[in-house]
Amino acid sequence: MSTRIAFLKGHGTENDFVIVPDPENAVDLPPAAVAALCDRRAGLGGDGLLHVVRSAAHPEARDMAAEAEWFMDYRNGDGSVAEMCGNGVRVFARYLQRAGHATEGDLAVATRGGVKRVHIAKGASDGGSAAGDITVGMGRALLPEGDVEVGVGERSWPARNVNMGNPHAVAFVADLDHAGDLYTPPSHAPAGAYPDGVNVEFVVDRGPGHVAMRVHERGSGETRSCGTGACAVAVAAARRDGADPAVTGAPATYTVDVPGGTLVITERPDGEIEMTGPAVIVAEGEFDSAWLEGVRA
Repeated sequence: MSTRIAFLKGHGTENDFVIVPDPENAVDLPPAAVAALCDRRAGLGGDGLLHVVRSAAHPEARDMAAEAEWFMDYRNGDGSVAEMCGNGVRVFARYLQRAGHATEGDLAVATRGGVKRVHIAKGASDGGSAAGDITVGMGRALLPEGDVEVGVGERSWPARNVNMGNPHAVAFVADLDHAGDLYTPPSHAPAGAYPDGVNVEFVVDRGPGHVAMRVHERGSGETRSCGTGACAVAVAAARRDGADPAVTGAPATYTVDVPGGTLVITERPDGEIEMTGPAVIVAEGEFDSAWLEGVRA
């Protein structure tokens, strides 16, 4: 017998997600089912899927349950599992607020990249465009040593290797159009630098402390925004500009324009990075579990 499964759609600077509330981890979501749900023609459509589960109910999050009640079981649009998604955390928090599981103020969210600290600013609580911005503590950036390079077609650029709990290669370019269509992953070298694939950001300057970017997210292609990518870009830009908050004792803040909007990234002297931006719930509904069973078959 088929059942109805609830879902919502939301986005953070137009990085959009299918949201599946499943507190007790009862909905089976294999990669093929996730990919089908995220399909923009035959499914609901999204860059990724936010599976909302109580930490105590998920084997990957039980050790975080005392610190964070809710686990963001995040999947890329192709169904693959990912460590973290910065825009996804904001949308996840907005859903928790809308559902009455969280209120304005501070919140902890468990992810595969660790527990993330979230602050929901005061504003409308219905998850719409009037809702307050959400700030996410994104952790510290790691800057692996070694030169890397990325390429599109005949062009190639040196890139900064930045890890935000997931891998990024940040390349500063003269024109964002040089990134091409980003339907396929840009090349990278050396091959062993990113054994599990990499998110690639192409960046241009807009002014002091202000950059713009395009991104190819592994498993999703080009997206309208990438939160961890914006953080990686801000860190790479700061180092390029000679700013290291751990050395200067002063925070470094960059405005990062993405195709879907604007994010503000601050790296503090203790190394912690904060990302602030909008998160909006745009729709909710149900789909038939029989449809998912057909996908699994």
